[in-house]
This record gives sequence, C-alpha cells and structure tokens, in this order.
Amino acid sequence: MIGVCGAGAFGAALSIALARSGAEIRLWGRDAKGMAAARQSRRLPRLPEAPLPDGVIATGDIDDLRVCDTILVALPMQTIAIVLPGLRLGPAHIVAACKGLDLATLNGATAILRDAVPGAIPAILSGPSFADDIARGLPTALSLGCADDGVGRSLQTALSTPVLRLYRTTDVTGVELGGALKNVVAIACGAAIGAGLGESARAALMTRGMAEIMRFAEAAGARRATLMGLSGLGDLALTCASPASRNFALGYALGRGDPPANTTTEGVATATAVLRLARDRGLDMPVTQATDDLVAGRATVKDAMRTLLDRDLRTE
Repeated sequence: MIGVCGAGAFGAALSIALARSGAEIRLWGRDAKGMAAARQSRRLPRLPEAPLPDGVIATGDIDDLRVCDTILVALPMQTIAIVLPGLRLGPAHIVAACKGLDLATLNGATAILRDAVPGAIPAILSGPSFADDIARGLPTALSLGCADDGVGRSLQTALSTPVLRLYRTTDVTGVELGGALKNVVAIACGAAIGAGLGESARAALMTRGMAEIMRFAEAAGARRATLMGLSGLGDLALTCASPASRNFALGYALGRGDPPANTTTEGVATATAVLRLARDRGLDMPVTQATDDLVAGRATVKDAMRTLLDRDLRTE
C-alpha cells in the first residue's frame, strides 16, 4: 500500500496515476472536512477535472498512513518539518515529492525526512512534470534519487506505471538541487517575458541559470550527468517555458507589474536559502541574486537586468 502525504495538486496527481495502475493508495490532506468531502465526491479542489479512482482512499487522519509500506511526501517544502513529526511511521520507504530548500535549516527534503523518520533511507522524486499532465495520464518521465540502489530499484518498480517512467540514480544531491534551483531561474525567465524583454533574454537567463545550478550543485557533491538529466536540464526547460509553472507565473506577474497569485511558489524561499549557502561557499550566483532582489522588492526588472548586463565581460 502506498501513502501520499499531501493532497495538493501533485500529491493528488500521483495518487490518481498510481491507483490507475492498480496500486492501493491512502491520500492524506490537512483539511479533514475537505478530505471527507473528497471521499464522497471523488474530486479534489486542486484537480477538479480528474476524479479519484476507487483505489484512492482520501483521509484527514495522518495515522491512516502508518499501515503503508511506501510514503510519498508531497507537501510544500516550508511545511515538511512541521507536519512530518506527526507521522509516526513504522518500517516504510519514504520519498520526497517536493522541490526546494527549507529556509529555516537550509536543508533539502531528504535531510528533513532523515531527521523526522530515524532509520529511514529517504529518496526523492523530481523532474519535468505538471500535476495536470500526470493526472490526465500523459507520458511523463522523472528521476528517482536514492543513496541505496537496492531500495531505489524497489521504489522504481513500485512507483512506475505504463505512462509514468522513472529513472533511478544514487545521486540524491543532484536530483534534489536540480529540482530546487530551477524554480529560481524560472522566476527570472517569467520576469523577462512579463517585462517584454524577449525570447533571447529568456534563453540567456536559462543558459546562465543552468551554469549557476551546476556550479552550486557540483560544489555540494552532485554529479554533472544528473544535472544534465531529467531533474536538472529537463525540469529547467519545462518550468522556464510554460505559463503553467507557478514560478514562471510569479515572475511574469512581477515583470508586468501585476499582483502575483496567492499560491505556493517554492523558488522564493529557495533563492534566499541558496544565497546564504553560496556566500558561505564563496560561490558567485548573479541570476539567483537578481531574482531574490526582484522578489523581495529591492529591485525592479530593469534594475535586475542592468545589474546582470553590467557585469565584467568574461569567457564562457
């Protein structure tokens, strides 16, 4: 039995996809009344067009996940450390299905899972994916990072479906940081398009943003091949090019001078966390710095672009 901790769009989509392939799913959400309603209507507010298959049991009681042998944690990064201590697990595989860095600890999801569930070998699932595509059964490929390749192989088999293809790696750091940092670059790209700076500016930001991702992640021990795969370059390409990305949409609103939507946007906290770590490690992160300044209101899009363009000329 597979448990999904978090009934937002991505958690719901994974539940739907896995149940369609025959898995029994327990889907937990914090809104007990909302989950009770979902049991009756077979619909969730974040994915109203995708009905829950019969194999999905919606619940508002987190203890219902204790019988599951695999748990997918699909919560916003900034809430994981708050919610997980209430998940009193026995032996279970636990997989992060979220992207970002925790602003309080500067840790990624797997470190938080390791602290919250002593003895667990945490894994992470990341890559180019929109919840709506997964829920609709459209073909999607993701990276599964697990330091123990035996556990990773077992999870790869359990979580793959005919249309959801998982590639495994032992490079947990690469999967984690590729998925986290691409959100920062997506905000910058959205701002460039929203401000009317053009496709060439977006391509430049994506390329130099990818250089920053690799610089930061490799310094943390990630492998270059992982960053050039699904959870790095693949996710960057999707998130920086689609208005369906919440991070791109935030940047686009800032670029146009519109009020941003009131949704979880992981790239905001991640930019701040990355800059703190980068300063300690002596790493140059100009796109991340410009994005952080823009989101915090310390700079306009024009200011941020001027800062980037005025940097000393150098070799690539």
